[in-house]
Amino acid sequence: MNLKEAYRNYLSRLQPIYGPIEAAMVTDWVFEYLLQLKKADVVKDPDRKINKLSQQKIDKGLAQLLQHKPIQYVLGEAWFYKMQFKVNKQVLIPRPETEELVKLTVDNCSSTDGSILDIGTGSGCIAISLKKNIPSAIVTAIDISTPALNLAKENAATHNADINFIKLDFLNESKWKKLPSFDIIVSNPPYIPLAEKEKLDKNVTEYEPGTALFVPDESPLLFYDKIARFGKTHLNKNGKILVEMHEDFGKATAALFKKHYEQVEIKQDIFGKDRMLIVS
Repeated sequence: MNLKEAYRNYLSRLQPIYGPIEAAMVTDWVFEYLLQLKKADVVKDPDRKINKLSQQKIDKGLAQLLQHKPIQYVLGEAWFYKMQFKVNKQVLIPRPETEELVKLTVDNCSSTDGSILDIGTGSGCIAISLKKNIPSAIVTAIDISTPALNLAKENAATHNADINFIKLDFLNESKWKKLPSFDIIVSNPPYIPLAEKEKLDKNVTEYEPGTALFVPDESPLLFYDKIARFGKTHLNKNGKILVEMHEDFGKATAALFKKHYEQVEIKQDIFGKDRMLIVS
């Protein structure tokens, strides 16, 4: 099979799942990462034959994609805040809206030598991005998952980011005494009610870790309540809490924090949805 044939095969097989535009993006991504070929290379040399090993690589990738496996898991990496991060089924795939949370945190970090806590770090993308953009900050990242922490540590080493990783069940308040106080507390916690699971795409529900996505229907603000309470004893004077949240629970989440803090501001994402809170 030559490049042109392989490329067209990918497009035709993926379009029913992704649609024409996204299918083309995914195909370009696969060819670039697995064959080290850009779209321009395919156009310039369409009749170039694909060797057996390369054919096996793209065939394996296509089979996984046709099973709705996210492209980031197929390739084992994702871009976040202009950096590459290793990802696998133990961690969430970093989202663009979480990049907005990082930018908001960087913009609101008044001290260049302050301390930052990332609650539920997953791949480590938030903690590492903050450390790279605020190099003098002391960054701590916690997660309940050992495999997630192992991957986060690997990502931190790749990016030469000095992060203090701690395994900790944040919902267990008795564990909080292990942590010091912080100038910035940031988190993208689980916030999707289980009832919404059936509305999500297969590539999310069948592959991404449910413990990092879902909360009980009867307590959708579970993590925010814990974060608000934690901040009362572990947020330094003039410190701030920044969280990502469910667009449908913006006002409810803000109301919860207002029980404990004077300043609570809802921030919209680039689509105008209530997506983040700044608390102080």
